[in-house]
Amino acid sequence: MDRREFIKYTGMLGAGSLLSGLPEILASNLKKNKKIDIPRYIGFNLTEKTGGMGPRRKFNEEDFEIMAEWGFNFARIPMSYWNWASKDNWYEINEDVFNDIDELIEFGKQYNIHINLNLHRIPGYCINRREMEPYDLFDDTPENMEKALNAAVYHWKYIARRYSGIPNSQLSFDLINEPPKNTNVKRYVEIVKALVAGIKEEDPERLIIADGREIGRYPVMELAEVVPMQSTRGYDPMSLSHYTATWVPEDEFETFNPPTWPLKADDGKIWDKEALRAKLIDSWMPLVEQGSLVHVGEWGCYNKTPHDVCLRWMEDVLSLWKEAGWGHAMWNLKGDFGILNSGRKDVKYENYKGHKLDRKMLELVKKYF
Repeated sequence: MDRREFIKYTGMLGAGSLLSGLPEILASNLKKNKKIDIPRYIGFNLTEKTGGMGPRRKFNEEDFEIMAEWGFNFARIPMSYWNWASKDNWYEINEDVFNDIDELIEFGKQYNIHINLNLHRIPGYCINRREMEPYDLFDDTPENMEKALNAAVYHWKYIARRYSGIPNSQLSFDLINEPPKNTNVKRYVEIVKALVAGIKEEDPERLIIADGREIGRYPVMELAEVVPMQSTRGYDPMSLSHYTATWVPEDEFETFNPPTWPLKADDGKIWDKEALRAKLIDSWMPLVEQGSLVHVGEWGCYNKTPHDVCLRWMEDVLSLWKEAGWGHAMWNLKGDFGILNSGRKDVKYENYKGHKLDRKMLELVKKYF
Protein backbone atom coordinates (compact mmCIF):
# COMPACT_ATOMS: atom_id res chain seq x y z
CA MET A 1 0.00 0.00 0.00
CA ASP A 2 1.56 3.30 -1.06
CA ARG A 3 1.12 6.58 0.78
CA ARG A 4 -1.79 7.85 -1.35
CA GLU A 5 -3.72 4.62 -0.92
CA PHE A 6 -2.91 4.58 2.78
CA ILE A 7 -4.21 8.11 3.33
CA LYS A 8 -7.38 7.30 1.37
CA TYR A 9 -7.87 4.15 3.43
CA THR A 10 -7.21 5.71 6.83
CA GLY A 11 -9.48 8.61 5.99
CA MET A 12 -12.35 6.15 5.88
CA LEU A 13 -11.79 5.08 9.48
CA GLY A 14 -14.37 6.31 11.93
CA ALA A 15 -12.95 8.45 14.73
CA GLY A 16 -15.11 6.78 17.35
CA SER A 17 -14.21 3.19 16.55
CA LEU A 18 -10.89 2.70 14.84
CA LEU A 19 -10.89 -1.07 14.90
CA SER A 20 -14.36 -1.41 13.39
CA GLY A 21 -13.12 0.24 10.23
CA LEU A 22 -10.14 -2.05 9.75
CA PRO A 23 -10.34 -4.63 7.00
CA GLU A 24 -11.30 -8.10 8.12
CA ILE A 25 -7.81 -9.41 7.40
CA LEU A 26 -6.40 -6.95 9.95
CA ALA A 27 -9.06 -7.50 12.57
CA SER A 28 -8.44 -11.24 12.38
CA ASN A 29 -4.90 -10.62 13.56
CA LEU A 30 -6.24 -9.37 16.89
CA LYS A 31 -7.45 -12.81 17.91
CA LYS A 32 -6.40 -14.17 21.27
CA ASN A 33 -2.65 -14.54 21.60
CA LYS A 34 -1.11 -17.95 21.77
CA LYS A 35 1.04 -18.68 24.80
CA ILE A 36 4.63 -17.97 23.84
CA ASP A 37 7.89 -18.93 25.45
CA ILE A 38 10.78 -16.49 25.26
CA PRO A 39 14.06 -16.17 27.17
CA ARG A 40 14.38 -13.95 30.21
CA TYR A 41 15.71 -10.87 28.42
CA ILE A 42 18.13 -8.76 30.49
CA GLY A 43 20.00 -5.77 29.16
CA PHE A 44 20.01 -2.04 28.60
CA ASN A 45 18.36 0.83 26.79
CA LEU A 46 20.60 2.26 24.05
CA THR A 47 19.60 5.87 23.52
CA GLU A 48 21.32 7.08 20.35
CA LYS A 49 17.96 7.65 18.61
CA THR A 50 15.90 8.81 21.60
CA GLY A 51 16.16 12.55 21.04
CA GLY A 52 15.92 12.89 17.30
CA MET A 53 17.27 16.45 17.17
CA GLY A 54 20.81 17.59 16.54
CA PRO A 55 23.53 15.61 14.76
CA ARG A 56 22.66 12.12 13.55
CA ARG A 57 23.88 9.51 16.02
CA LYS A 58 24.71 5.93 15.05
CA PHE A 59 24.85 2.91 17.32
CA ASN A 60 28.19 1.74 18.66
CA GLU A 61 29.33 -1.83 18.06
CA GLU A 62 31.41 -1.59 21.23
CA ASP A 63 28.21 -1.50 23.29
CA PHE A 64 27.26 -4.90 21.91
CA GLU A 65 30.74 -6.29 22.51
CA ILE A 66 30.50 -5.15 26.13
CA MET A 67 26.99 -6.46 26.72
CA ALA A 68 27.83 -9.83 25.20
CA GLU A 69 31.05 -10.09 27.22
CA TRP A 70 29.09 -9.51 30.41
CA GLY A 71 26.38 -12.01 29.49
CA PHE A 72 23.46 -9.70 28.64
CA ASN A 73 21.05 -10.64 25.84
CA PHE A 74 18.73 -7.66 25.27
CA ALA A 75 18.84 -4.09 23.99
CA ARG A 76 15.79 -1.86 24.05
CA ILE A 77 16.01 0.93 21.48
CA PRO A 78 13.82 3.94 22.37
CA MET A 79 13.54 6.05 19.20
CA SER A 80 11.98 9.35 18.23
CA TYR A 81 10.38 9.47 14.81
CA TRP A 82 12.02 12.90 14.49
CA ASN A 83 15.14 10.98 13.45
CA TRP A 84 13.55 10.14 10.09
CA ALA A 85 10.56 12.46 9.71
CA SER A 86 9.39 15.95 10.62
CA LYS A 87 6.46 16.79 12.84
CA ASP A 88 5.44 19.11 10.00
CA ASN A 89 5.29 16.26 7.49
CA TRP A 90 4.56 12.93 9.12
CA TYR A 91 4.39 11.03 5.83
CA GLU A 92 7.84 11.83 4.43
CA ILE A 93 10.27 9.25 5.82
CA ASN A 94 14.02 9.62 5.33
CA GLU A 95 14.85 6.02 4.58
CA ASP A 96 18.59 6.63 4.81
CA VAL A 97 18.33 6.94 8.60
CA PHE A 98 17.07 3.38 8.74
CA ASN A 99 20.46 2.20 7.53
CA ASP A 100 21.52 2.89 11.12
CA ILE A 101 18.73 0.61 12.37
CA ASP A 102 19.70 -2.05 9.83
CA GLU A 103 23.24 -1.96 11.22
CA LEU A 104 21.92 -2.09 14.78
CA ILE A 105 19.93 -5.24 14.04
CA GLU A 106 23.02 -6.80 12.48
CA PHE A 107 24.99 -6.00 15.64
CA GLY A 108 22.29 -7.75 17.62
CA LYS A 109 22.46 -10.80 15.38
CA GLN A 110 26.26 -10.89 15.51
CA TYR A 111 26.45 -10.67 19.30
CA ASN A 112 23.30 -12.69 20.06
CA ILE A 113 21.51 -9.74 21.63
CA HIS A 114 17.77 -9.36 21.06
CA ILE A 115 16.75 -5.96 19.64
CA ASN A 116 13.53 -4.36 20.86
CA LEU A 117 12.54 -1.33 18.77
CA ASN A 118 10.42 1.21 20.64
CA LEU A 119 8.89 4.49 19.55
CA HIS A 120 9.76 6.83 22.39
CA ARG A 121 8.24 9.64 20.34
CA ILE A 122 5.48 8.55 17.98
CA PRO A 123 3.41 10.89 15.79
CA GLY A 124 1.12 12.65 18.25
CA TYR A 125 2.77 11.72 21.54
CA CYS A 126 5.89 11.64 23.69
CA ILE A 127 6.16 11.47 27.47
CA ASN A 128 8.66 14.35 27.18
CA ARG A 129 7.58 17.68 25.65
CA ARG A 130 4.35 16.22 24.39
CA GLU A 131 3.07 19.66 23.44
CA MET A 132 5.55 19.86 20.56
CA GLU A 133 3.40 17.52 18.47
CA PRO A 134 0.95 19.24 16.06
CA TYR A 135 -1.88 16.92 17.13
CA ASP A 136 -2.24 14.82 20.26
CA LEU A 137 -2.70 11.08 19.94
CA PHE A 138 -4.49 10.73 23.28
CA ASP A 139 -6.25 14.02 24.03
CA ASP A 140 -7.43 16.19 21.15
CA THR A 141 -10.44 16.55 18.90
CA PRO A 142 -11.58 13.26 17.34
CA GLU A 143 -10.39 14.48 13.95
CA ASN A 144 -6.93 15.42 15.23
CA MET A 145 -6.52 12.20 17.20
CA GLU A 146 -7.39 10.31 14.04
CA LYS A 147 -4.75 12.21 12.08
CA ALA A 148 -2.13 11.34 14.68
CA LEU A 149 -3.14 7.69 14.78
CA ASN A 150 -3.10 7.35 11.01
CA ALA A 151 0.46 8.71 10.97
CA ALA A 152 1.50 6.45 13.85
CA VAL A 153 0.19 3.41 11.97
CA TYR A 154 1.99 4.59 8.84
CA HIS A 155 5.34 4.69 10.66
CA TRP A 156 4.92 1.30 12.29
CA LYS A 157 3.84 -0.23 9.00
CA TYR A 158 7.00 1.09 7.38
CA ILE A 159 9.17 -0.38 10.15
CA ALA A 160 7.31 -3.70 10.04
CA ARG A 161 7.59 -3.95 6.27
CA ARG A 162 11.31 -3.12 6.30
CA TYR A 163 12.11 -5.82 8.87
CA SER A 164 9.52 -8.41 7.94
CA GLY A 165 10.75 -11.96 8.30
CA ILE A 166 13.52 -11.31 10.82
CA PRO A 167 13.03 -13.99 13.50
CA ASN A 168 11.35 -12.99 16.76
CA SER A 169 14.41 -14.37 18.51
CA GLN A 170 16.29 -11.39 17.07
CA LEU A 171 13.70 -8.60 16.91
CA SER A 172 10.55 -7.36 18.63
CA PHE A 173 8.52 -4.14 18.64
CA ASP A 174 7.46 -2.02 21.65
CA LEU A 175 4.70 0.23 20.34
CA ILE A 176 4.60 3.43 22.42
CA ASN A 177 6.84 4.50 25.26
CA GLU A 178 4.97 5.26 28.50
CA PRO A 179 1.34 6.20 27.88
CA PRO A 180 0.44 9.36 29.80
CA LYS A 181 -0.47 9.72 33.44
CA ASN A 182 -4.22 9.24 33.94
CA THR A 183 -4.25 7.16 30.77
CA ASN A 184 -7.55 7.03 28.89
CA VAL A 185 -7.58 3.24 28.72
CA LYS A 186 -10.32 3.02 26.11
CA ARG A 187 -8.36 5.31 23.80
CA TYR A 188 -5.08 3.51 24.49
CA VAL A 189 -6.63 0.17 23.60
CA GLU A 190 -7.93 1.66 20.34
CA ILE A 191 -4.45 2.93 19.53
CA VAL A 192 -2.71 -0.36 20.30
CA LYS A 193 -5.22 -2.38 18.30
CA ALA A 194 -4.75 -0.13 15.27
CA LEU A 195 -0.95 -0.29 15.52
CA VAL A 196 -0.95 -4.06 15.97
CA ALA A 197 -3.26 -4.53 13.00
CA GLY A 198 -1.06 -2.38 10.80
CA ILE A 199 2.09 -4.23 11.83
CA LYS A 200 0.50 -7.64 11.38
CA GLU A 201 -0.56 -6.77 7.86
CA GLU A 202 3.11 -6.32 6.98
CA ASP A 203 4.69 -8.88 9.32
CA PRO A 204 2.07 -11.30 10.69
CA GLU A 205 4.29 -13.15 13.15
CA ARG A 206 6.11 -10.20 14.75
CA LEU A 207 6.45 -10.23 18.54
CA ILE A 208 4.78 -7.05 19.81
CA ILE A 209 4.94 -5.49 23.28
CA ALA A 210 2.74 -2.74 24.71
CA ASP A 211 3.70 -0.53 27.65
CA GLY A 212 1.41 -0.53 30.66
CA ARG A 213 -0.84 2.42 31.48
CA GLU A 214 0.05 5.30 33.80
CA ILE A 215 3.57 5.79 32.38
CA GLY A 216 4.00 2.03 32.20
CA ARG A 217 3.30 1.33 35.85
CA TYR A 218 0.07 -0.69 35.68
CA PRO A 219 -1.20 -3.45 33.38
CA VAL A 220 -3.89 -3.00 30.77
CA MET A 221 -6.17 -6.00 31.14
CA GLU A 222 -8.00 -5.10 27.96
CA LEU A 223 -4.83 -5.82 25.98
CA ALA A 224 -4.32 -9.36 27.29
CA GLU A 225 -5.73 -10.80 24.06
CA VAL A 226 -4.10 -8.22 21.77
CA VAL A 227 -0.39 -8.46 22.63
CA PRO A 228 1.40 -11.33 24.37
CA MET A 229 3.62 -9.15 26.56
CA GLN A 230 3.37 -5.84 28.40
CA SER A 231 6.22 -3.63 29.55
CA THR A 232 6.38 -2.18 33.06
CA ARG A 233 8.79 0.17 34.84
CA GLY A 234 11.15 -0.09 37.80
CA TYR A 235 11.49 3.43 39.12
CA ASP A 236 9.50 3.35 42.37
CA PRO A 237 9.94 5.13 44.67
CA MET A 238 10.73 8.13 42.48
CA SER A 239 12.30 10.01 45.39
CA LEU A 240 15.06 7.41 45.37
CA SER A 241 15.45 6.57 41.67
CA HIS A 242 15.19 10.18 40.47
CA TYR A 243 16.52 12.17 43.42
CA THR A 244 16.93 15.85 42.36
CA ALA A 245 15.92 15.06 38.74
CA THR A 246 14.54 18.36 37.48
CA TRP A 247 12.52 16.86 34.61
CA VAL A 248 10.22 14.90 36.94
CA PRO A 249 6.98 16.65 38.05
CA GLU A 250 7.11 17.43 41.76
CA ASP A 251 3.89 15.55 42.49
CA GLU A 252 5.60 12.28 41.52
CA PHE A 253 8.05 12.47 44.43
CA GLU A 254 7.18 10.75 47.72
CA THR A 255 9.47 13.08 49.66
CA PHE A 256 12.15 15.66 48.97
CA ASN A 257 14.35 14.45 51.81
CA PRO A 258 17.67 12.80 50.93
CA PRO A 259 16.94 9.19 49.94
CA THR A 260 17.49 6.24 52.24
CA TRP A 261 16.58 2.59 51.84
CA PRO A 262 14.09 1.74 53.18
CA LEU A 263 12.54 5.16 52.52
CA LYS A 264 9.86 6.99 54.49
CA ALA A 265 7.49 9.08 52.39
CA ASP A 266 6.02 12.35 53.59
CA ASP A 267 2.63 10.65 54.00
CA GLY A 268 4.17 8.15 56.42
CA LYS A 269 4.34 5.22 54.01
CA ILE A 270 7.42 3.05 54.37
CA TRP A 271 8.96 1.96 51.10
CA ASP A 272 10.80 -1.34 51.56
CA LYS A 273 11.01 -4.65 49.72
CA GLU A 274 7.46 -5.63 50.58
CA ALA A 275 6.16 -2.26 49.38
CA LEU A 276 8.04 -2.85 46.14
CA ARG A 277 6.51 -6.31 45.85
CA ALA A 278 3.02 -4.87 46.20
CA LYS A 279 3.62 -2.08 43.67
CA LEU A 280 5.91 -3.67 41.11
CA ILE A 281 4.83 -7.32 41.19
CA ASP A 282 1.44 -7.94 42.80
CA SER A 283 -0.36 -5.26 40.78
CA TRP A 284 0.64 -7.14 37.61
CA MET A 285 -0.44 -10.59 38.76
CA PRO A 286 -3.98 -10.37 37.31
CA LEU A 287 -2.42 -9.90 33.87
CA VAL A 288 0.04 -12.74 34.41
CA GLU A 289 -2.85 -14.98 35.44
CA GLN A 290 -4.41 -14.28 32.04
CA GLY A 291 -1.35 -15.82 30.42
CA SER A 292 0.45 -12.59 29.51
CA LEU A 293 4.18 -12.04 29.90
CA VAL A 294 5.79 -9.05 31.61
CA HIS A 295 9.10 -7.32 30.96
CA VAL A 296 10.60 -4.32 32.76
CA GLY A 297 11.35 -2.01 29.84
CA GLU A 298 13.10 0.63 31.93
CA TRP A 299 14.59 0.88 35.38
CA GLY A 300 17.58 2.44 37.06
CA CYS A 301 18.79 5.03 39.54
CA TYR A 302 19.96 8.58 38.84
CA ASN A 303 23.54 9.37 39.81
CA LYS A 304 22.59 11.86 42.55
CA THR A 305 21.28 9.11 44.83
CA PRO A 306 23.96 7.90 47.28
CA HIS A 307 25.58 4.80 45.81
CA ASP A 308 25.06 2.57 48.83
CA VAL A 309 21.35 3.49 48.95
CA CYS A 310 21.06 2.86 45.23
CA LEU A 311 22.61 -0.60 45.47
CA ARG A 312 20.45 -1.71 48.41
CA TRP A 313 17.32 -0.68 46.52
CA MET A 314 18.59 -2.35 43.35
CA GLU A 315 19.16 -5.62 45.16
CA ASP A 316 15.55 -5.69 46.30
CA VAL A 317 14.05 -4.95 42.88
CA LEU A 318 16.40 -7.37 41.12
CA SER A 319 15.57 -10.17 43.52
CA LEU A 320 11.84 -9.58 43.03
CA TRP A 321 12.13 -9.67 39.25
CA LYS A 322 14.19 -12.85 39.35
CA GLU A 323 11.60 -14.44 41.61
CA ALA A 324 8.87 -13.42 39.16
CA GLY A 325 10.90 -14.58 36.16
CA TRP A 326 10.82 -11.15 34.50
CA GLY A 327 13.56 -9.70 32.37
CA HIS A 328 14.57 -6.05 32.52
CA ALA A 329 16.46 -3.31 30.67
CA MET A 330 18.37 -0.67 32.62
CA TRP A 331 18.26 2.95 31.55
CA ASN A 332 21.07 3.15 30.42
CA LEU A 333 24.36 1.38 29.64
CA LYS A 334 26.50 4.52 29.52
CA GLY A 335 25.34 7.65 31.30
CA ASP A 336 23.77 9.08 34.43
CA PHE A 337 21.70 5.95 35.20
CA GLY A 338 24.17 3.43 33.85
CA ILE A 339 26.95 1.05 34.74
CA LEU A 340 29.51 2.89 32.61
CA ASN A 341 30.44 6.58 32.82
CA SER A 342 27.68 7.37 35.30
CA GLY A 343 29.37 10.43 36.81
CA ARG A 344 28.79 9.47 40.43
CA LYS A 345 30.98 11.23 42.97
CA ASP A 346 30.89 8.43 45.54
CA VAL A 347 32.07 5.51 43.37
CA LYS A 348 35.57 4.15 42.92
CA TYR A 349 35.46 3.43 39.22
CA GLU A 350 37.39 0.73 37.43
CA ASN A 351 38.99 1.51 34.07
CA TYR A 352 37.28 -0.74 31.53
CA LYS A 353 38.13 -0.34 27.84
CA GLY A 354 38.60 3.36 28.39
CA HIS A 355 35.33 3.74 30.29
CA LYS A 356 34.59 4.21 33.98
CA LEU A 357 32.99 1.00 35.21
CA ASP A 358 30.83 0.76 38.33
CA ARG A 359 31.95 -2.76 39.16
CA LYS A 360 29.73 -3.14 42.22
CA MET A 361 26.62 -2.31 40.23
CA LEU A 362 27.57 -4.63 37.39
CA GLU A 363 28.21 -7.58 39.69
CA LEU A 364 24.95 -6.93 41.53
CA VAL A 365 22.93 -7.08 38.32
CA LYS A 366 24.75 -10.24 37.20
CA LYS A 367 24.08 -11.83 40.59
CA TYR A 368 20.39 -11.92 39.69
CA PHE A 369 20.66 -13.27 36.13
